[in-house]
Amino acid sequence: MVTNRRKKSNKLRGSRTHGWGSPKKHRGAGSRGGVGNAGAGKKGQQMMIKKHKTGERIGSYGFKRPPAIINNPRTINLCDIEKLVEKGKPKTEIDMTKLGYDKILGKGKLTAKLKITAKQFSKNAIEKIKKAGGEAIIKESAKKETNHNQDTPKDNSNTA
Repeated sequence: MVTNRRKKSNKLRGSRTHGWGSPKKHRGAGSRGGVGNAGAGKKGQQMMIKKHKTGERIGSYGFKRPPAIINNPRTINLCDIEKLVEKGKPKTEIDMTKLGYDKILGKGKLTAKLKITAKQFSKNAIEKIKKAGGEAIIKESAKKETNHNQDTPKDNSNTA
């Protein structure tokens, strides 16, 4: 004969969690903020939605240039060279490579007659230096360019 048994929910009255552990567990989808994509703007996805609307890409894209290829010459303008000459003793020759500059740019006026030595000059800078009666001397860089076609022979013809 079957005895009367108490229902589990009745048996667990007063236990607060009814055997589900933490009070946060065993709740409906409301405790998760909805099912699926419901409330997408409220569950930590605001940034994704914002980027998607503005057309930005998410994640990295493109490629990195090798550091050996990147050429960022240290530049100085003619107006700054003029200031350097005014501050110091009157000079006729300036080696900008010794001062740490690679390229001379043509901003400003040059009144002094100078011989300027650098690795590179802009066209405008050369014109202004010559107009002032000076000279622009291009210094060859110590770095040698590598020839990638050294393996291939120059003459393939068989002359006998």
